[in-house]
Amino acid sequence: MQPRDLKPELFNGYPAEAKRVVVHYIAVLQRLPLSFLPSLLREAIEYDYKFPVERKALERELGNLDSLSAEQFKEWMQGFAQIQVSSTLENFDWVNAPAQFVEQLSSHLWTTHQLDAFRAAATTYADRLRAAVPPEAPSAPRLGITVIGQGVASYDAPLFRKLRAHGAYYSRVHPENGLRVLLDAVASRAKAYPARYAHWYIDGGQHEEHDAALTMVSYAELQPARAALLGKMRAEIDRPGMGPEALRTRLAQLRPADLGFHQGDEVLDRFRVKMLTEGSGTQIFSTTFAQWTAREALRRAQPLTLLVRFAPRQRQRPMNELLAATAESADLDPVGSLIDGDMGAYYNWLNQQRLPGANQSVFLVWFEGHNQALAIGPGTPRGTSSESETDLRQILAATA
Repeated sequence: MQPRDLKPELFNGYPAEAKRVVVHYIAVLQRLPLSFLPSLLREAIEYDYKFPVERKALERELGNLDSLSAEQFKEWMQGFAQIQVSSTLENFDWVNAPAQFVEQLSSHLWTTHQLDAFRAAATTYADRLRAAVPPEAPSAPRLGITVIGQGVASYDAPLFRKLRAHGAYYSRVHPENGLRVLLDAVASRAKAYPARYAHWYIDGGQHEEHDAALTMVSYAELQPARAALLGKMRAEIDRPGMGPEALRTRLAQLRPADLGFHQGDEVLDRFRVKMLTEGSGTQIFSTTFAQWTAREALRRAQPLTLLVRFAPRQRQRPMNELLAATAESADLDPVGSLIDGDMGAYYNWLNQQRLPGANQSVFLVWFEGHNQALAIGPGTPRGTSSESETDLRQILAATA
């Protein structure tokens, strides 16, 4: 089947809102090359489970394609139209299984030496789309907070080395009630700028009491889901002939109910499933869990506020032991986790900088329970340090 053969009834298997969107733009979809369309449908079929910013981006992309003149449309799609697609792919059910089609297309492009041409077409399209539909500025400056070093009594090596050139380092911070100060600051922003999925609290351990307005994901809370997933992974690995590609396909087919999610927020539950099934090590290492979840939250939800707290992870062991281990048998490594968190803070800042409004964003990292912190923001001189006594509330106020 070719895109020109599309009819509204072919999308009856889509979730309600996804079907509404694609049927509304079906005239545009019918004009797209087969080498391009399933990639768009892969995003569209998940529309009901996407965050608001992702939904808006997809609608703006479709609206832009709809607004192009015939000549412009031909120019935008020229590179994709030159890609030769096999009859096997043409006969594939790319309407209802676009993600699987894209996987097979990648293999086809590789074997037919068309990968470079496809990559060039995709890059050109992305550049044109970014120019025609630039990202929208956030409604308020973003605030990113990373808390590292939970459970570490002392640590003498320098921290925040990759971030010091970009902000101010504080060496005499009063640590009392520090986490509560930060959680209260995040809650205040959630009240000042109310929006769904705009304010996040991610904890690599047991989460603290927090405002209900925050979108919360924690390692400890997801222990039953992690255990269920590890059980499924062990069962699949033990099957004869099971390889990594087949395992990845099985994991991609899991749904929230398969891991015991019944919380009623399908958007967030789907996010949790993807985070556990697509992230490498998110099921067994709390620091990886915190880092990957923060990365995906920033990339997909683009929150105004994000607080990430790293907690001690278990020590490295052979993979078979890690997959079979229980929470009770975990041997924790607080110092190693501090080092992980220190690098994780740097990645969190980098990922925040990739979002619109980066020049107005504020970022804070704190060594939990200790007197070291670093802040980056428009009101903070770069590459400086302070030995004056202060606290986290004052630092936040001075950084904006």
